[in-house]
Amino acid sequence: MGIDYDVAVIGGGPAGATVAAYLAKAGISVVVFESEVFPRPHVGESLVPGTTPVLLETGAMAEVEKAGFPKKYGAAWTSAETRNVPHNGFTGLTHDFRNAEILFNEREQAGVDREFTYHVDRGQFDLILLKNAESLGAKVYQGVRVLGADFGDPDAVKVRVRMGSKEVGIDVGMVVDASGRQTLLGRQLKLKVADPVFNQYALHSWFDGLDRASLASDPELTDYIFVHFLPIKDSWVWQIPITDTITSVGVVTQKHRLRAAGDDREKFFWDCVASRPDLSEALGKCEQLRELKTEGDYSYSMKELRGDRFVLVGDAARFVDPIFSNGVSVAMNSARIASYDIIAAHEAGDYSSHRFDTFDTKIRRGVRNWYEFISMYYRLNILFTAFVQDPRYRLDVLKLLQGDVYDDEEPKALAAMREIVTAVENDPDHLWHPYLGTLRAQSPN
Repeated sequence: MGIDYDVAVIGGGPAGATVAAYLAKAGISVVVFESEVFPRPHVGESLVPGTTPVLLETGAMAEVEKAGFPKKYGAAWTSAETRNVPHNGFTGLTHDFRNAEILFNEREQAGVDREFTYHVDRGQFDLILLKNAESLGAKVYQGVRVLGADFGDPDAVKVRVRMGSKEVGIDVGMVVDASGRQTLLGRQLKLKVADPVFNQYALHSWFDGLDRASLASDPELTDYIFVHFLPIKDSWVWQIPITDTITSVGVVTQKHRLRAAGDDREKFFWDCVASRPDLSEALGKCEQLRELKTEGDYSYSMKELRGDRFVLVGDAARFVDPIFSNGVSVAMNSARIASYDIIAAHEAGDYSSHRFDTFDTKIRRGVRNWYEFISMYYRLNILFTAFVQDPRYRLDVLKLLQGDVYDDEEPKALAAMREIVTAVENDPDHLWHPYLGTLRAQSPN
């Protein structure tokens, strides 16, 4: 019995479009099933430089450049904290812990040929990636929902899809699940595990006319992504330029707080914003362009990222709190790394699980680094401010923020951060003990 395609990709977002592009370039027959019709709105609008090599390798960069997305040269963080925090031996601190910023060009990164990345309208950006995959030879079906995959036949995986009113079976050599937070195979194969600590929710919208300069410590930083920490435990606001005048703003907080607020999400959003008067004043002068949207089910993992004749990439494999804008980078880089293994497996005529060992190792390493970095940030966020300003650690932290996390072992800064967090936790008299957050996370496997 023959097969219809070598590889089926479930989902046409950044992960699915990227893996399809790499495979099509390699001459592999690949089909993409996307349940929605692009363009469609999506969160995750700020990129990190780790996406640049992928865009260049797949040939999508030219269209991204033509789109005229705002350039992103760096990132900044602000805090509501007004008291002076003891520096505790850190060097290079020229101001207090209320603000921090980084420039991406402070550290060279392999495969990155420019000093900026982009803030993107995900409707446009995702469509560019999907059309690029199609132009390379991938067969793309939009508005077609995958219902499941049957691995019972040793000769082919049967992917069941709904096309209009009909259910159709497609025979393929293997499946790539890039279904995002729908986690289609993760649910079907019972691989999904809720994160025991991170249970974040986001409320977000687009606003026109935000005075970004009024919220920046330096007017030259207005095109950066800003993360504004709130004086509410484990809660923060993102501020992402979409155009010259439109800004994406989202509140991220713990699920229990959102649940306690009841059904009035608008009131909850504005109450959170009001905890930072400067942000509240600036946002109150804007026109809200979209209804508030809620994003839940934020953090989870999978027991397995691969198996015989399947791999999971992007959000279908793992999602961690988006505080460092790593979601699209993880999606695209997991797709890139998976593609290398899939191409080799195809050449060998064997899609067994062990063929994806390199993918599994690299992705687990990268996500583990991200997870621990984010965990320690929530646990003691002034520690991040100290590390990013201290010349002994700045470039190591910047490497993480660039999304350069897959090819090396744990960055040295993480070990140093872990040591300090442990010391602060174990000493109630430590000068930083009052600044500990409530989240305490174990590093994942």
